[in-house]
Amino acid sequence: MILQSSDSRLDGEIFGTTNRCFACGPRHPFGFHLEFRVEGEEVVTDFTPLEAHEGVPTVMHGGLVTTLADEIGGWALIALREKFGFTGTMKSRFSLPVRIGRTVHGRGRITRENARIVHVAVRLLQDGVECFSSEMMFVILDEQGAEKMMGGPLPESWKKFLRTRSPSTAR
Repeated sequence: MILQSSDSRLDGEIFGTTNRCFACGPRHPFGFHLEFRVEGEEVVTDFTPLEAHEGVPTVMHGGLVTTLADEIGGWALIALREKFGFTGTMKSRFSLPVRIGRTVHGRGRITRENARIVHVAVRLLQDGVECFSSEMMFVILDEQGAEKMMGGPLPESWKKFLRTRSPSTAR
């Protein structure tokens, strides 16, 4: 089950208790430990960047900002479509610096999709003002494609989030 209970919080261990994801892994030794919830047709998280996330003084490193946004986009697929996707493209805009020590409110929503491709819009806000936006395209793979991408067999807990092959596309 993706939701933790009758509330809108998402279960951070849906990929297993050994999830090593830097952004969402609950037990990652120095990761973001993001927690997500569903609000209507959006996936939402809040994150307060620390000095350890700094690029230049007082500003969150741009690569870590895009990591945060990418994870929000990925969880939009997981929570809203029960699919796992690999990021294909990101077209992003840094409209303001993301400041250290101030909570970032992130929102992701699906904008269009088909069986193999899902487009997601992500916005990051601080103090109610948009500081970053991104249009992302995720590729939904079948088991064979996902194993090729990951370089080996998938954990069993991941398989239910993959695209199923239709008999006409199986080879």
